[in-house]
Amino acid sequence: MTIPRRPSLLLLREDINFLLTNRLPRQLLTRFMGWFSQIEHPLVRDISIGIWKRFAALDLSDARQSHFRSLHDCFTRQLRAGARPLDNNPDSLISPCDGIVGACGAISGTQVIQAKGFPYALPDLLHDPALVEYYRDGTYVTLRLTSSMYHRFHAPCDCRVDRVTYISGDTWNVNPIALKRVEKLFCKNERVLIETTLTGSGNRITLVPVAAILVASVRLLFLDTLLHLRYRGPNVIPCRAIFSRGDEMGWFQHGSTIIVFAPKGFALCAGIAAGQHVRMGEALLRVPPSSPQ
Repeated sequence: MTIPRRPSLLLLREDINFLLTNRLPRQLLTRFMGWFSQIEHPLVRDISIGIWKRFAALDLSDARQSHFRSLHDCFTRQLRAGARPLDNNPDSLISPCDGIVGACGAISGTQVIQAKGFPYALPDLLHDPALVEYYRDGTYVTLRLTSSMYHRFHAPCDCRVDRVTYISGDTWNVNPIALKRVEKLFCKNERVLIETTLTGSGNRITLVPVAAILVASVRLLFLDTLLHLRYRGPNVIPCRAIFSRGDEMGWFQHGSTIIVFAPKGFALCAGIAAGQHVRMGEALLRVPPSSPQ
């Protein structure tokens, strides 16, 4: 009788994936990719995008343009009009991006789940005692963007951005394999805290874009600086930017993760669960009945 070896093969593949994407000089490779992806040479562009299509499910049918100047231009592409219809329920917050739902649900005190068996604490992620207390026992959703997805993110509601905090860090891969192996990974990686106040209700929603290997760069449309590994401050940036539901806020240079935090009383919308694919504009969180927008 032959004993199946598929679990062993799966573990081996995970080991190889982890080694190839995390045991390299991550920050050096990320800086190189940032430079290489912006080369505007037709041959470099065509070969790079061709290789990308070969190894990923890249679909450019919903892109605004059909021609790209560089690999970076393709990564940060915009959508054609109407490609992401917005959920019309006023009692919901929409997903700020395309993504795959990771861990999600209720925050247990100040503890959040990264992956099964791997919790992390809000103080380690947010570095702000006031924010930690505000989201105590609240709700969160982790949205992972794969390399082939649309990489821009949008306002989940009518809101005002009050403050942005940049936290420098590492560039671990944020794929499921790494999330199961690297403790407190999100708390180690470079990230940006975007604090918003909902129009009407006054509730605060915080978006946390988390960078990763090849992706350590976040552009916010309402700031005149690029937040990346070489950014030196200030770390806390007060601002006052007004957004309507679905307005574009910024983008990753490649792809990574956005964690959405809401206070106690918010709940996941129907169908939002780990492994679910969502698109920007789909209903993500339900607003408490006592807090109409």
